[in-house]
Amino acid sequence: MPRAGSGLSLGERVPGSVSSSAETSTPFERIGGQGRIDALVDAFYHRMDTLPDAKTIRDMHADDLGPVGEVLKRYLAEWLGGPKLYSQERGHPRLRMRHRHFQIGPAERDAWMLCMQGAAEEVIEDPVLRSQLLHSLYKLADWLRNDDGNPHDAHN
Repeated sequence: MPRAGSGLSLGERVPGSVSSSAETSTPFERIGGQGRIDALVDAFYHRMDTLPDAKTIRDMHADDLGPVGEVLKRYLAEWLGGPKLYSQERGHPRLRMRHRHFQIGPAERDAWMLCMQGAAEEVIEDPVLRSQLLHSLYKLADWLRNDDGNPHDAHN
């Protein structure tokens, strides 16, 4: 999946795997495949739905989080090196374009990351992989900012 503007490489094949074999694996495989991605997204949206600190981002969503959860499951799976279902169904991610009608600043980024960090701590057992994933997701969440002070739209 193209990662224009994000500079992320988490979805590329990496040496090593959860097992001790010499095979290479993707983060998708290292996390545990689609089932673990599904659990991560479910835990993420549970936090968004229940944490008071996530109210600002929860209010950006429809009452039923099911459909957007399915989209995020496909996106994350593909982004992490799994099946290319997201782009087959929706085309290029164009994440900034798809989120432009929401006001996203540091507070929204941080609320999103609060939910994702808790979900990752619950679902992803490997602390190194979890840290790498959260680092990359932070960069992605920050890149989605569209507030007046965001560094991504500054022109030199």
